[in-house]
Amino acid sequence: MSHDDFQNEPVRGLPERLPAGEEILWQGSPSWWSLTVESLSLYWVAGYFVFLFAWRTISGAAVETWTQSATTASFFLVLGAIVCVLLIIIGYVQAKSTVYTLTNRRVAMRIGAALTITLNLPFRQINNATLSTRKNGVGTIALEMAETAGTRLSYLNTWPHVRPWKTKNTQPALRCIPEAAKVAALLAEAAETAVSEPVITRVSTADALAAE
Repeated sequence: MSHDDFQNEPVRGLPERLPAGEEILWQGSPSWWSLTVESLSLYWVAGYFVFLFAWRTISGAAVETWTQSATTASFFLVLGAIVCVLLIIIGYVQAKSTVYTLTNRRVAMRIGAALTITLNLPFRQINNATLSTRKNGVGTIALEMAETAGTRLSYLNTWPHVRPWKTKNTQPALRCIPEAAKVAALLAEAAETAVSEPVITRVSTADALAAE
């Protein structure tokens, strides 16, 4: 029987309904293959086991035939294949359980496969956004948060949805998304509009008089 762990979400990717005046501009998820390759270093892991196979084959050929040496060394290829399959499964699950949401007021990130959390990042708390793309259009948008944004984000808790190696000042990221340049342009336009809007704070008449 199929089961949707997120079927109780009032809005896909969000823990609650949008407040009045807020609307979704874009939603998406990481490319599972790109996420696996980049965040889990799939090619490097595969290359490492191929190197072990070649090293064992060459060194073993000094005391046995090439065929015998390669047969013995094939253990590394089998082990490497198992590890790579596990990494692919992890990357696929991570990508399919992730929903990035861009509204006219914030960026929201529903992340985590085993322990799901939702990050709400208002535009006013984002200092800068950095875009990096590949030739196929898949890319990552990293968000540099203001120091006054509140609780510091944990690199480990938000990985792999972060800018790599930025462990001191963790930058949450829309990781490995298709058509990243278009999403970045949409984000820039929405953020510029939201930040330029005046912030109106309601105060009571008594407080206003006391401030004079």
